[in-house]
Amino acid sequence: MPETHAEKRSFWESHRNQRIALWIGVAVLVVGVAVATFRFFGNTGTSLDTPLSNEAAQVYVPKKQIKVDAEARRVAGEWILTSVARKNLKEGYRLTHPELRQGMTLKQWLTGNIPVQPYPADQLDQARFKVDESYADEVYLEVALLPKANVKIKPQIFYIGLKRLAAKDGKKGPWRVSYWLPYGKPELPTPRE
Repeated sequence: MPETHAEKRSFWESHRNQRIALWIGVAVLVVGVAVATFRFFGNTGTSLDTPLSNEAAQVYVPKKQIKVDAEARRVAGEWILTSVARKNLKEGYRLTHPELRQGMTLKQWLTGNIPVQPYPADQLDQARFKVDESYADEVYLEVALLPKANVKIKPQIFYIGLKRLAAKDGKKGPWRVSYWLPYGKPELPTPRE
């Protein structure tokens, strides 16, 4: 028998209609939360546009390289024979820039426990310098320490840097060693058998 108008089920009695209404409600809720969040927090992004300025641009001008000052080379050699060799540490301290001293006092330096990789300079045959960079107030060199032929010490290359101390009375300040680092990878210990 056909359904009459009075026997029709209501909209909410259908499980299909309930699921449709549920999904529509969830979608409205999600959109409402997104709109409320955007209204509350707004656009928190920052502009990536470079601000314009009326000031002149700062242009990098590289420092002019010059010939290595003979005094810098002399200080480097003397420093190797004192601080690196751990001989006459008092003189080595005087030739060391405050940056490399790292706040150590002369008394602390004289213990020999210093931030300088040692090398037995008394076993040297020669030291050869190669210029990496040389400026009026800074010099960076590579130094190859070559031992005598009859000793069992390996040759070693180091990086050494020197800086001028502040000048007084318009004169050039003295050179001091500010950097010392061995070149290459450290040797790994051999496994015991």
